[in-house]
Amino acid sequence: MFKIGVVGCGAIGAEICKAIDEGTMGVELYAIYDRTDEHTAAVIKGLKNTDPQILDIAEMAQHVDLIVEAASQAAVPEVASTSLSAGCDVMIMSIGAFADEKLRDTIFGLAKEKGCKVYLPSGAIVGLDGLKSAMSADVYSVTLTTQKPPHGLAGAPYIVRNNIDLDKITSRTVIFDGTANEAVKAFPANVNVAASLSIAGIGFERTKVRVVADPSLSKNMHEISVEGKFGKFSTKVENVPSPTNPKTSYLAALSAIATIKKIASPVQIGT
Repeated sequence: MFKIGVVGCGAIGAEICKAIDEGTMGVELYAIYDRTDEHTAAVIKGLKNTDPQILDIAEMAQHVDLIVEAASQAAVPEVASTSLSAGCDVMIMSIGAFADEKLRDTIFGLAKEKGCKVYLPSGAIVGLDGLKSAMSADVYSVTLTTQKPPHGLAGAPYIVRNNIDLDKITSRTVIFDGTANEAVKAFPANVNVAASLSIAGIGFERTKVRVVADPSLSKNMHEISVEGKFGKFSTKVENVPSPTNPKTSYLAALSAIATIKKIASPVQIGT
């Protein structure tokens, strides 16, 4: 059976482990890892049908077919390079790390050298299939507008650096307006989706991102508009926040689960 290892046992990693444990995906949760023992213990306690091993990344890569990174942007270089060097495919959830062009070139080049796959799920947005299709011709512009309740932006480097008091925001407020390259560094836990848009589309410098804090919202919202030779399209998704982490959307975990199902399936649907 196709063996999976999960690195990072937070909100997204736990959801992935839970889904695999249900036994309907045709894959095996072979191993997990988190730097915090309490996180791994909590995940294992919540599993009903699986008893995964706790292995470090290097050892995990020797035993599984796919390692799923669900930890942080800081973990991406080690997880990706260790997995690929061992000939193991890798799925990256913290896609914002690839705003670093040098890292992107290194990891994608290593995957090609080793004959491995790097999977980048769509995360908390919809419309990547349309964007990839549109990129077969010319795409002129891609814009992402992310709207969240103020507390969902707490702790972001941009918020801390600019001493923004989120408690004082009483109406819809544009917090950030810039490039995807700037956005994924300013809000690493909030707009990873900007990275997947940039990689699938016209790049980190040409993709525009606007981050809005709106206290009237109870859900995280992502709106995408694309214009190109094909015409125009726009998408809007209202995401329920993860029950255990308001900074991320539940759909992000579901996209990882769907990607694993697609990898394991003999039928491939969509672009």
